[in-house]
Amino acid sequence: MSVKSILVLTEVEIDTFFPEGRFEALKSLLGDCRVVDCRDMGAEEWRALLAEVNPKIIVAGWKMSRLPEDALREVCPHLKYVCYLAGSVRKVVPRSLIEDGLLVSNWGASISRTIAECALFLAISCCRNLAHWNRQMHDCGGWKDDTTTTRSLFEKRVGIHGYGSIARALIALLKPFNCELVVYSDGVPAEVFKADGVSSADSVEDLFRDRDVVFELEALIPERVKVVNESLLRSMTRGGIFVNVARGELVDEEALLRVVNDGHIKAGVDVYSVEPLPKDHPFRGCYDIVMLPHIAGPTTDRRRDAGDHAHDNVARFLNGEAVSSIVTTDIYDRST
Repeated sequence: MSVKSILVLTEVEIDTFFPEGRFEALKSLLGDCRVVDCRDMGAEEWRALLAEVNPKIIVAGWKMSRLPEDALREVCPHLKYVCYLAGSVRKVVPRSLIEDGLLVSNWGASISRTIAECALFLAISCCRNLAHWNRQMHDCGGWKDDTTTTRSLFEKRVGIHGYGSIARALIALLKPFNCELVVYSDGVPAEVFKADGVSSADSVEDLFRDRDVVFELEALIPERVKVVNESLLRSMTRGGIFVNVARGELVDEEALLRVVNDGHIKAGVDVYSVEPLPKDHPFRGCYDIVMLPHIAGPTTDRRRDAGDHAHDNVARFLNGEAVSSIVTTDIYDRST
């Protein structure tokens, strides 16, 4: 069945999300589709294109221009579904369109394992003092001596703050390390943890207290801004490791820096309250923090997982089946 569609993708997005014949397969599935890169389009040109094609489906990547507020009423009233390849749609889809019934999906859990992989990498990197030794080996001619100490992740007391698909993927990756694992999320009933066979803490304070490692994976909502404060971080064991691959705003970053500089813990961080991270940010130059520039997931070579997920969702939509990873207004509001 041929359906009018617009594929709003750059060449890089086509090559990475839909490699090895996947893009041709998607176009064949859709039939009547227009492929555009709208980065050089002005607002009026973008609006005119939407009106000309009047698509039923839009498949889009990061560079799609924002849909007009009146898209469903005036510009492209046939539009029913936006299949977004990435995460948050707030920059490209007005909330009012979802309220008016536009179906929107994103990459959902298709990238969870790569983010979990990165969280594990950051934790192990902290165990081995990677930031310190990377500088010493490259820039200072350094080498180990009799005072050098390292740590292992095996059999550590680990806490996971948050219990979504990334946390579940991380739990699976941690199994070979035989850790004492505890999970906490204030939005999840204890019965869910019990049904999944996961030990749960009674509170966020209980989660952090005396933990060797804590992974921050909680969703960001206004009530959780700076929920990870100095008191929680200092309640971890001395020499502990805090890893954040969720959102920077969840953490009191000034407090984190104080606790790290005091030598109480080390940290692995991929996300920050201000991004890109300012060049003069005090995290820079602190070699007890392993830092990445918000690249936890998906890796370039695994964007195909999100592409496969999108292809499956488009097929489901065309067959009248339920689409997965739907962006509801609640999920929209929690996205950053």
